[in-house]
Amino acid sequence: MSRKSFQKIVTIVSIISLFGSTAYGAIGAINNAIKPTENTNTAASLESQLQTQERGYKMVLQREPENQVALKGLVEVRLQMKNAKGAVEPLEKLVKLNPSQQEYKMLLAQVKKQVGKSDRF
Repeated sequence: MSRKSFQKIVTIVSIISLFGSTAYGAIGAINNAIKPTENTNTAASLESQLQTQERGYKMVLQREPENQVALKGLVEVRLQMKNAKGAVEPLEKLVKLNPSQQEYKMLLAQVKKQVGKSDRF
């Protein structure tokens, strides 16, 4: 198996994983929006799950600092936790690793703008 074939397979698996996790999160968000009442235990449980996911992504990044799947996951988790300041660093790495990816640049600009607004208050 050539290196290019291996890279294509890894890229495809990464993309599928990203879309799968995004779809999973979107489905969860839709289900939560449909429920008329929200239990405080559910909110605490969600926060706990997000913290666990964050720790997992950070562990992966300790071993593989340029793992793009983990960087994307960490950004998503921190944004869900409303930690825009914490999402800046992994987003900057994604922009550095993918300079042609405009989506990352736009998201980074939005997050930095949000962080700038919250620092003023």
